[in-house]
Amino acid sequence: MEWTQLLSEKRLGVGQKSADRVDGRSEFQKDFDRIVFSPAFRRLQDKTQVFPLPESDFVHTRLTHSLEVSVVGRSLGNLVGKVILERNPSLGKECTQFHFGEIVAAACLAHDIGNPPFGHSGEDAIAEYFKSGNGKNFEQQINNEKKWNDLTKFEGNAQGFRIITKLQNPNVPGALQLTFGTLAALSKYPRESFPSKVEKEKLKDKTFKKFGFFQAEKNIFKEVAEVVGLEYNGSEYCWSRHPLAFLVEAADDVCYRIMDLEDGYRLGLISFRETEELLNPLIDSELAADYRQKEEKDRIGFLRAKSISNLVKMLAAVFVENEKIILDGKLYEDLISLIPKEKYLAEIMNVSIKKIYRSKGIVEREVAGYEVLGGLLDTFIHAYNEKHSGNLSPKNRAIVNLLPQRLTSDINNDLYERLLRVIDFVSGMTDSSAVSLFRKIKGISLPASRVVE
Repeated sequence: MEWTQLLSEKRLGVGQKSADRVDGRSEFQKDFDRIVFSPAFRRLQDKTQVFPLPESDFVHTRLTHSLEVSVVGRSLGNLVGKVILERNPSLGKECTQFHFGEIVAAACLAHDIGNPPFGHSGEDAIAEYFKSGNGKNFEQQINNEKKWNDLTKFEGNAQGFRIITKLQNPNVPGALQLTFGTLAALSKYPRESFPSKVEKEKLKDKTFKKFGFFQAEKNIFKEVAEVVGLEYNGSEYCWSRHPLAFLVEAADDVCYRIMDLEDGYRLGLISFRETEELLNPLIDSELAADYRQKEEKDRIGFLRAKSISNLVKMLAAVFVENEKIILDGKLYEDLISLIPKEKYLAEIMNVSIKKIYRSKGIVEREVAGYEVLGGLLDTFIHAYNEKHSGNLSPKNRAIVNLLPQRLTSDINNDLYERLLRVIDFVSGMTDSSAVSLFRKIKGISLPASRVVE
């Protein structure tokens, strides 16, 4: 892979760089801005990061998490870009070190844009509906293993790619029309959903843990991969990662491990002493003289900031050390597993799993998420398919009226496409709107009457 091609400024749906406009922004800064102003990004303000529907106003939502990942990603990209340009002076005619940071920042900003309500348990809830719920009845009708895998292994990363390339501005080719460089860097898993029996030799590659696009968007991703020159991986729709995708993943890893720990401390799930002991090994420098005089929450905030700063430097160093292997598409590990402090991050993860991710409140809300998302899918899929058949019951006629007009005005004859459209609707909801709608259609609560005087 070559950096000049990997940093492509051409845009999906346009096929070329945007017309020059003197507004002080690079093409990748424009990507960032388009994502910020998209409705799907705005909805992240009420989507679960770890703590669903939190009562505390301190803990992270998907929105604040995405913003923080973007900041860390930009720093990583800038540090890496500086070294790469020093090694390749001729590349400086095409870009600056900040273009690396801008691509990573934009990709980080959108990395969770496809996540459904209730966080990762929401992904599992959608998958479970098709694996063992009423959705399993569609398996024989779809009769395509890869399409069925899209549903039974529902993946927020693939939904995110679908959102930014097709669903946002659906009447515009390429939707948000982001650059090919940003779109490729966004994909941590640049492959389709393989059948259950994945080749054993591919399991060593962590990019094979999940998939990055549905069958419905596979040709869009193929165009992205070909434009930026991703390394072909020997399968029909499978490529090696864009090198900057490693930085997107690293920024996400740093933020969720460190910030989730801080959230856990703030909510009383982990003691101050234990949180301090977990973060201290990530700090190389001496603590400031006035550290012990700070309030406990300020001490944790200080350690969090120092930890992230230190990890960014280590991750950037590991990337440039392995640049050639990465460009050859032969790095099979994530960057965070290669840094000297990896064992301390692993310990943070172990504690977080036991005391945060498996805490009673989170598990209870995750279980509720299964009921809410499974119930919404069942209700709307049944009604939507009846609408397609032209034989709507009175109840389902009312339910169909709750769907956006763009779904009901043009119903696809293909069952797989219809199911994806309902998933688009349900997974695009915020946590609050999903709970509210579920309660209303199940008769648990009734819409408030509007009194006109």
